[in-house]
Amino acid sequence: MPLNPLNTFYIKTKDFLVSGEEFRIVSNSRNDVLETTPKPKPENLPNYYKSDAYISHTDTKNDFLSKAYHAVKRVALKQKVSLIFKENKGVGKLLDIGSGTGDFLLTAKQKKWEVYGVEPDEGARMLSEKKGVTVLKELQQIRQKNFDVITLWHVLEHVPDLETYILEISKLLKPSGTLIVAVPNFKSWDAKHYQYFWAAYDVPRHLWHFSKTAIHSLFSKHQFQLIKIKPMVFDAFYVSLLSEKYKTGKNNWAKALFFGCCSNVSGIFTKEYSSHIYVLKKG
Repeated sequence: MPLNPLNTFYIKTKDFLVSGEEFRIVSNSRNDVLETTPKPKPENLPNYYKSDAYISHTDTKNDFLSKAYHAVKRVALKQKVSLIFKENKGVGKLLDIGSGTGDFLLTAKQKKWEVYGVEPDEGARMLSEKKGVTVLKELQQIRQKNFDVITLWHVLEHVPDLETYILEISKLLKPSGTLIVAVPNFKSWDAKHYQYFWAAYDVPRHLWHFSKTAIHSLFSKHQFQLIKIKPMVFDAFYVSLLSEKYKTGKNNWAKALFFGCCSNVSGIFTKEYSSHIYVLKKG
């Protein structure tokens, strides 16, 4: 899904986490997807992840924000494992792509899943290994086939070459296997409210920004059927908290709670939540 003349300017924002650089986000009306531009060169992308504040690659719990993240994460892990069990109708072979510090895989392993992971960040992989979870650096290193379930929790938006990556995933998933994808939703209430400061744009780490239409269009081309869409209600609060910090320089918990509630209430009526989980089946 390369940049093309159909793309028009959508919004400008900046990298609040690492570099402070500004980036443009452009819209492709045909696919209803947004694209970050200019994209960093592949060899430079890792530099934008070098921050102690990039919580998904650490187990740090030394400030209120990271403590809140990990508290919610504990609840979310149980929900995620319950979801894959339900969609697979039992335990099986699981591949988690972008597995971070391995907590989801560890939780699934404790529930008798056969688990495999992929995580490019070396520090996160080391933390996984300390927990007894073996994680490889690249998807191409995975030698197993016929996975029952493959998960990408807030990973797809980081992938430079979407089409090639989805083809590789499809080859690893067994016929009628389940693919679960979670991504932020730029059509949510909190995205429209915070605009420039919306934390889930997270440029340039997020190279793509998806709508429900975009996910359906992208995966249907690769013979995946979209079975259901589920809201991630916790994301509205965490994203609002980060967005408030970017906007004001402070952790404004009251505003984050209020605006997170606004986003979730809006989602009840519009079906556009801060983030969505997409359950897809291989055709």
